[in-house]
Amino acid sequence: MKFAKIVFLLAGIYGLVVIAPLYFLEGAVVAQSGKVVNHPEFYYGFAGVTLAWQIGFLLISTDPVRYRLLMFAACVEKLSFVAAIAMLFAQGRVDMTMVFGAGGDFVLLCLFVAAIVSTRGQRYATDAES
Repeated sequence: MKFAKIVFLLAGIYGLVVIAPLYFLEGAVVAQSGKVVNHPEFYYGFAGVTLAWQIGFLLISTDPVRYRLLMFAACVEKLSFVAAIAMLFAQGRVDMTMVFGAGGDFVLLCLFVAAIVSTRGQRYATDAES
């Protein structure tokens, strides 16, 4: 359980540090990529949903056994981004910068799967049992 706790705690903290600044960096993202954000609702929607997941990761870290089923949804969150970037890269629609970003999510996906395996068969104490 300690492994899963550490994985999700670090993932949540890392995600907050990386994602929260997106709310203030739209101009910098445009300057770096050279592409205008044509649909700011998608940009800020991505930032918001992703930020919410970081809070979910922190929640999982408080009691990985209790929130084990949520780990499967966390894996879907990571896999959906990794798969999307892989397909877009294969079509020539994103550059290597996005591939490297998705690489970090792929590493987290692998760690999340390992966390699921490490908590298999463990039980958590319910309020009635305490």
